[in-house]
Amino acid sequence: MITILLCVLLSTPSVTSRSLGIPTTSFSPSHGHLSLSNIKSIIVDDQYAQAVDESGQTLIPPTLQDFAKTFAGDLKSLHVNATVAVGKQPSSGSVFLTLGDSSQYRDAAGRPSSEGYSLTVSSSGINITGASPLGAWWGTRTVLQQAVLTDGAIPYGSGSDTPGWATRGMMLDAGRHYYPPEFLVEMCAYMSYFKQNTLHLHLSDNLYNNVGIYTRERSLELYARFRLWSESPDVSGLNKYQNESYTREQFDYIQNSCVARGVTILPEIEAPGHALVFVQWKPQLGLSSDLSLLNISNPETIPTMKSVWSTFLPFFHTKTVHIGADEYTAEVNDYNSFVNAMANHIRTVSNKSTRIWGTFPPKDAYNNIHKNISMQHWEFFEDNPLYDYIRNNYSVLNSDDTYYVVNKWSGSYPQVVPISRTFNSNPANNGMWYPYIFDTRNETNNPPSDEPLVLGAVAPLWNDYGANASVYSEAYYAWKDGIPALADKQWGGSLTSSEFDQVFEKLHPYIPGQNLDRNVSSKTSTLLDYSFDNSSVSYAVNSDQVPDRSMNGYVGTTNCTITSNGSLAMEPNCFLASPLSSKGRNYTLTLTLLIDEMEDRTATKLITGSDSILMLTPNITLFASGEYFRLTSTIPLKQKVDLSIIGRGTQTFAKINKGKEEEFVTKMGINGEGFELAPIAIEAPVEMVGGPGSGWSGRLWGLKLTNVA
Repeated sequence: MITILLCVLLSTPSVTSRSLGIPTTSFSPSHGHLSLSNIKSIIVDDQYAQAVDESGQTLIPPTLQDFAKTFAGDLKSLHVNATVAVGKQPSSGSVFLTLGDSSQYRDAAGRPSSEGYSLTVSSSGINITGASPLGAWWGTRTVLQQAVLTDGAIPYGSGSDTPGWATRGMMLDAGRHYYPPEFLVEMCAYMSYFKQNTLHLHLSDNLYNNVGIYTRERSLELYARFRLWSESPDVSGLNKYQNESYTREQFDYIQNSCVARGVTILPEIEAPGHALVFVQWKPQLGLSSDLSLLNISNPETIPTMKSVWSTFLPFFHTKTVHIGADEYTAEVNDYNSFVNAMANHIRTVSNKSTRIWGTFPPKDAYNNIHKNISMQHWEFFEDNPLYDYIRNNYSVLNSDDTYYVVNKWSGSYPQVVPISRTFNSNPANNGMWYPYIFDTRNETNNPPSDEPLVLGAVAPLWNDYGANASVYSEAYYAWKDGIPALADKQWGGSLTSSEFDQVFEKLHPYIPGQNLDRNVSSKTSTLLDYSFDNSSVSYAVNSDQVPDRSMNGYVGTTNCTITSNGSLAMEPNCFLASPLSSKGRNYTLTLTLLIDEMEDRTATKLITGSDSILMLTPNITLFASGEYFRLTSTIPLKQKVDLSIIGRGTQTFAKINKGKEEEFVTKMGINGEGFELAPIAIEAPVEMVGGPGSGWSGRLWGLKLTNVA
């Protein structure tokens, strides 16, 4: 049940007013409102049902009818069941999706935008007219948001809305931390709700090669990864970690799932800097002074990288790809020759455009970068985007480190997006930031707001300290507030800080297509409660059903024997399964159990979930995101104990009986110079106790999960 206050700012019906949402929209309200519960169908204009947006970045654009089907699924999350049909005109109680004249929708530079839309709400239903199917899709996001913000009663009226900039999104460093396909798909759903359209995936990188400390041998062993997998002999040996990589089929799944919600995956393979993974594959390609840099003068280097790109270009369903080209410190003209050669190759092989990180601005003394290569600015010590690029007719994407995040720990950057800067970072625009603002301290470094060479903005998250620094979900939490705050300004919205806090709090529980918080619906603070004492034995004996005493109806199943003393006899391969899989922050998971024997004291699995496994190794251990996080404590054998795992905000603890809590932490190596300890926030595993391969026998008296930490 949606119980949310009305957040539409009303003026006189004849005057266009500003409607709260993320992003804000323009809307001219009139008297009355439409209850979303009256919507019974989504009708797709038969003239445009199979139309696609060919002007965007994706090569696999959904049709208008495809978007309608996804929208229908999203409406179900608001308890609105709407059928999808193709027709010539709207009917009473319908959302009618059609297309209009794209020239009527203009971006900040005054150019036609395929992402604009018009919205009309009346007593008979809702009409959404898109500049393209993608524009219509963004209109459906407005409908969903307004339904939440107005308790399902959307005011009558009309308005038009167009983004100011074509590229709006985030960048995720998947080179130094693997993320599974399902996580990326959920992130796209989250971004899409706020009308971001680009997820830039950084697919290869290495930990910092500290040449002042590391020997050559140490550098060749340093953590470095390439995240795409191919059986092609041309790249045999490049990727040694198939289980941490994306096959062609998996990358297709990611791209198709994301573009279904209007989000294009922009892939990056990094070279000639941050290129240690290629040198570990072929050491002769490395620069002797720093093996993380390619020796471009080596005659093998450019042909090798062309071969890599030829192998993986067919993976990428986007018009632009990113070759990295960041922080290269060797010879400038070699670097520029490399970039131009790669861009020419990519254009020849695939007809795709190339983007690079701003590194060597053009100078008369250089063999400069071709102007059909777009630049991604990130720091003023590397370049000045206005004077170096825009005034030299290069297009530029704004990724200034104003909004950089380094996951878990950094000597200089924050661990969450500093959203206050979107509201208070610039003396112009009432303090608000927009993609054309590269320098928040010196306005003379910024082009005018209508500069056509400003492509938009993408905010990066870096995993500088590797895979064990964080679990998958901590990237989401670093972005949780940042995505909507940035999305408002990337589109051209005007939310103030206080408005953002109000609106985001209301919208967040209703974002469709994802459950990144790993919420569990419950009537009370107790989410799940399985107990095998005498009061419940009568329900479970001679049955595989285990009642849930929490009254939430999460009935479990088991193939284990329930003993006369009210416990479950845990034998090898028997299990207790719940319909849940994982619980995010905040929780207490308690197992009342006795361990008789462990087949392997280093790899016993007590309970598994989709995000983590509680293990004995023999220390109490949580395995999450491919890493082991161990405590110093163990569980005594042949003793009944209450083992509790507690997730409290950004921290995770364990406790035996009523003893002292012990915290799970991660130990991060900092560039070979030392270590840092930091908390780790691990989801509770609640899918299966025991089961095949668990490796233990004993008894289980109960399992209880609460949202109290």
